[in-house]
Amino acid sequence: MLGKQWAWGLLRRRDFRNLWVAQTVSVVGSQLTSVALPLTAVLTLSATPFEMGVLGAAANTPMLLGGLFAGVWVDRLRRRPILIVADLGQALLLATIPLAAFLGLLRIEMLYAIAFLAGTLKLFFDVAVTSYLPVLVRREELAEGNSKLQLSHSAADVTGPGIAGGLVQLIGAPFVLLLDALSFFVSAAFLRRIRSPEPAPLRMHRQNVWREIADGLRLVWEQPVLRAMTLATGVGSLGNSMQQTVLVLYVVRELGVTPALLGVIFAAGGAAALVGAALASPIERWQGPGPALVWGQLVIAGGCLFLAAAAGPLAVAVPLLLLAHILRGSGMTLFSVNQITLRQAITPAQLLGRVNATRRVVVFGVVPLGALLGGALGGSIGLRPTLLVGAGVIMLAFALIVFSRLRTLRQLPPMAGTAPLDASP
Repeated sequence: MLGKQWAWGLLRRRDFRNLWVAQTVSVVGSQLTSVALPLTAVLTLSATPFEMGVLGAAANTPMLLGGLFAGVWVDRLRRRPILIVADLGQALLLATIPLAAFLGLLRIEMLYAIAFLAGTLKLFFDVAVTSYLPVLVRREELAEGNSKLQLSHSAADVTGPGIAGGLVQLIGAPFVLLLDALSFFVSAAFLRRIRSPEPAPLRMHRQNVWREIADGLRLVWEQPVLRAMTLATGVGSLGNSMQQTVLVLYVVRELGVTPALLGVIFAAGGAAALVGAALASPIERWQGPGPALVWGQLVIAGGCLFLAAAAGPLAVAVPLLLLAHILRGSGMTLFSVNQITLRQAITPAQLLGRVNATRRVVVFGVVPLGALLGGALGGSIGLRPTLLVGAGVIMLAFALIVFSRLRTLRQLPPMAGTAPLDASP
């Protein structure tokens, strides 16, 4: 059981508490948008399947096109102003949708543009917030800070879609986006209350953007811990995307699971993610950061194997599906919190934005490939065999962790050197 002292811990500090509240409000608002924006397209604009595909692509393209560039700018500027501007920009963008709907001016092309611009601002926020935490907490407190921030994400994953669906039913999809806009204003207000001084970023003698991107990529590749974590996370993301592509088809068509029951299974995974986030810091202190990653990846792999093993009558398949999602949910947050902590502890402040962005580009960049592979395999070898192949890919991610120096890493390693950079204060 977590002690009362840990449960509060960093939340007793005003500046960390402001960051935690700001991110919590922002994440809940983003969950509202993830449901309300596509429903606006469907219910208000009668969007076609092709238009829905374009809308989804518009929201996700910024990561692939601009992820590495976002890392450069996050390293060139102070992070807190980036967070505030990203919040305010998303608020203004989303507020135009209900206004346009009220005036009868809303068009699908407008949703494309807003989805792309809001996705770009969200990219900057996500890269900057991970890079900003080391300013507010000591190195040995990073695991606790990341654990508490991850709790916000997990709680939003559990409650956000249900709240958003109810609000869409009550007030309509475009006007739910107005609530999201308000949430970003609230987030910006809490960020403005942070008083801890943020060191000025180092001025780079070398201002070529491509060289700065290369510095981040080089550090990720040359530093063994960063390399192992990035490769394992990318491979795991590929396998997970393959499984998720065919999962709903398999459990609904071949197992006969009803939509309501499927919702319960997904909710169990979300609740387990809360547990994994809460336990991440205590496990890191008990076992060390490396073994915590090994345990997290092992639990994920076990859950994915149970997912592929689910078969037969519902009385047999449903418990296996529940177990699979509980393991995957808890393992993913346990792994995520500790790999973020290690990345922050190893990476010099002037490179942290680029290293965070590199990791995001790798992880999210393989998702479309995994979806294509999963769909192709599902059509050629069948849905359950595809789940098994995806589980095999995730076992490979586990092997990349086990056969690296992470397995024996009991303490936070020293910060990586900055030889590739020519920097001055």
